[in-house]
Amino acid sequence: MVPLSSREFDSVSTADMLSRLDSPSCGLDGRNCLPFDDSTFAFSCPADCAGVQLLNPRTVGDEQIVYRPLVVGGAPEPAEDGHFPYRGDSFICPAAIHAGVVRDPRGGCGLLSLVGEQSSFGAVERNGIMSVGFNSSFPLSFDFNRDEGVVRDAAKCRDPRWHLLVLSTIFTASISLFSSSPLAFFAPVFVIVYFQTAMASDPPPYADYPSLASTALGSFLPAVFIAVFIYRFSVRKTLANFNAHLEKTVLWLGACWVGALSNITLDMIPIQRLTPHDLNQQPGAITALVFIVLIIAVIAIFQAWCFRNEGRLPRYLALYAVLGIGLLILLAIPNLDLRIHHYILALLLLPGTSLQTRTSLLFQGLLVGLFINGVARWGFAPILQTAASLRGDAQLGYGIPSILPPTFSPTTSNITFEWDHLLRGYEGVSVLVNDVERFRGFHKNGDNNFTWTRRAMDHPEFFRFGFVNYLPFGGVTYSDFTRAGTWWPDGRWTDIPPGLG
Repeated sequence: MVPLSSREFDSVSTADMLSRLDSPSCGLDGRNCLPFDDSTFAFSCPADCAGVQLLNPRTVGDEQIVYRPLVVGGAPEPAEDGHFPYRGDSFICPAAIHAGVVRDPRGGCGLLSLVGEQSSFGAVERNGIMSVGFNSSFPLSFDFNRDEGVVRDAAKCRDPRWHLLVLSTIFTASISLFSSSPLAFFAPVFVIVYFQTAMASDPPPYADYPSLASTALGSFLPAVFIAVFIYRFSVRKTLANFNAHLEKTVLWLGACWVGALSNITLDMIPIQRLTPHDLNQQPGAITALVFIVLIIAVIAIFQAWCFRNEGRLPRYLALYAVLGIGLLILLAIPNLDLRIHHYILALLLLPGTSLQTRTSLLFQGLLVGLFINGVARWGFAPILQTAASLRGDAQLGYGIPSILPPTFSPTTSNITFEWDHLLRGYEGVSVLVNDVERFRGFHKNGDNNFTWTRRAMDHPEFFRFGFVNYLPFGGVTYSDFTRAGTWWPDGRWTDIPPGLG
């Protein structure tokens, strides 16, 4: 069983699809993730994928990591020159950058080989990425093909997005400089920026280009419908009889590209999702949120003053009062959580930019870009979501097994664990050994213990426990898992620390 990446990067390859699995998906002993060796996959990586990070805590052995790339291993094998094995759940593109076969600024491609079980994975810092160490066995590992011919061909691969972006920028700038009609400016710019974002700059996960085109077109038609209202109530008022085309290009169009490329331009802001869980666990997120709220408040006050000068303030205050009441009603709906996606935030703020001022040009362009990025990348995600959909692969925050002190059989190198009760709603216990599911019991059948025979004689073995519930048609769900207890090669046992793993 191979617990793999929680946040996917945009790369078209079979190996990438492999790296989107998680712990339970691979089944007992990892059978659903075969083959473990003797297979080779082509992979391709976009530029700037070294920053792909885990957004929720991930346990590797007895270590928890978060907000960093999942790259396990990569240290050279002492016995094999030029062999740099990575654990099979490592993010492929950051691992390729770590290995030096792909350059982060331009992306690239190559060949990945599955090399089966490895007994240990050393941590090493290379090419700006610090890998994680794992001092035990894992059934799946991979390495990168460094044959001269493969490296020479791979050097020709690079991410074409920047070339497309240059062309898109030139076209939109030309339209902006030479169009005097607001509609003649907004319509083609919206279409170009949308497809540049959806097909190249920040596409959603895809298996091949036809499926990507299908996804982009699926969101495009409703986006155009909303764009008509954006134009009617905001853009047209700001750009009507506007003759300062250079200012429009620099302020409105420049800000629009900043918003549409927010995966790059705003990536340094330490906020991934506006949920209490993420804000509390990500360093600097609360400070950044307070700073952003203050900036929005200052901008809102300035825009309100401009509306007052034009005599339109009461109308817009009434509009935002209605919007505020609507959000409060949504917030009060039970069993659903309010989620302000950035495309929704853009729609909420855009009416406040329908002024012919330089600041309105800047803010309006930025918000239109954010709207395009949100829809092109994530689609029309609902404003109300269940707690489970918001949580994703994050921890539940409660409910882990209470494991009794283990018993040992020195003559057979066995260790036995027992538990005395189940959490309500679950039917058995799952056991991970070295981050691989090795046991899935059913309490009604008397499965209240687990015995393991040591496999790694020279390395520690890590044990984690969680509850499991059996669903119809063979499905299963899991609780959180404990942190790792460690069985050392000399027979010592380190108890399971408190907390979730």
